Amino acid sequence: MSTSRSSAPGTAPIVAVPTALHAEAAALQIAVIIPCRNEASSIATVVRDFRAALPTAAVYVCDNDSTDGSGELAARAGALVQRERLRGKGNVVRRLFSDVEADIYVLVDGDDTYDPASAGKLVQRLVQDGLDMVIGARESDRAEAYRPGHRLGNYLLTKIVRVIFGDRISDMLSGYRAFSRRFVKSFPALTTGFETETEFTVHALELRMPIAEISTPYRERPPDSKSKLSTFRDGWRILRTILLLVKEERPLQFFSLLAGLLALVAVLLAWPLLVTYMDTGLVPRMPTAILATGLMLVAFLSLTCGAVLDTVTRGRRELKRLHYLGVAGLWSRQAQRGGLNQVSG
Repeated sequence: MSTSRSSAPGTAPIVAVPTALHAEAAALQIAVIIPCRNEASSIATVVRDFRAALPTAAVYVCDNDSTDGSGELAARAGALVQRERLRGKGNVVRRLFSDVEADIYVLVDGDDTYDPASAGKLVQRLVQDGLDMVIGARESDRAEAYRPGHRLGNYLLTKIVRVIFGDRISDMLSGYRAFSRRFVKSFPALTTGFETETEFTVHALELRMPIAEISTPYRERPPDSKSKLSTFRDGWRILRTILLLVKEERPLQFFSLLAGLLALVAVLLAWPLLVTYMDTGLVPRMPTAILATGLMLVAFLSLTCGAVLDTVTRGRRELKRLHYLGVAGLWSRQAQRGGLNQVSG
């Protein structure tokens, strides 16, 4: 039988997780965090389902300036509700990560598209393997649940991230994840909208955190629920975020590519001038010669900037790694609370 002990206000209860999850998760604090904006048709169901799936966890809902009473419905269903007036999922995640104290965080959307029964699997894998993030990779054969445009966009954007940052994930944009406290409290949370999933992934890959994926069922929204995700607008914002993260985290590669393109254009412009000069000793198109020279100078300047920023980025990465290591990992927190090898029955 599972038990819970009271803790300070604003923190998840210290719990003894049932054996259905994993005995090694005993005495860890678990928080289910749910961003929500105008999800009156589903939020109460999501809260009740996750309270049933993780009965010893605290459920937090962040009402993102809803106008349909979503926050009140979540509170009546048993959730702890806070409000964030700045619109956007990234703003909500920043608020939840800042205010909620726990050892394990389960992040899920409030639209009732993710499978609550998979929450225990995510938590079990996180604790059993001492991971920092477990992604619920979506699986669905229903077009209504996973629209072709969204599926294609997710594939292309995930492929870009896998090529640049590492081939360790298959569903970068999944909103169903379990995190360790170490991940949450070292995560900068700089984005404002649906780009936050991209930021999760790149943060984990850049710090080489131990992560995993588990396949989870994915279903369509309730009939009277409308998605806030725009295929093209949010797809462009996510792509822009990837490009910005490449510039920030891979400056040498980014500026080297830019320098190569500039140098190629300069050579293409200068080649006919060089052939003419070799034949006649004259430079007939002086403006083109000046443009080619300027482009080549900018190319070398771009390469120099990349080399300098690469050194700066390495220092930033070291600081982020040290901050990450300053937060106790799951196994350490279990040992401190005497939860290792504890079996609950």
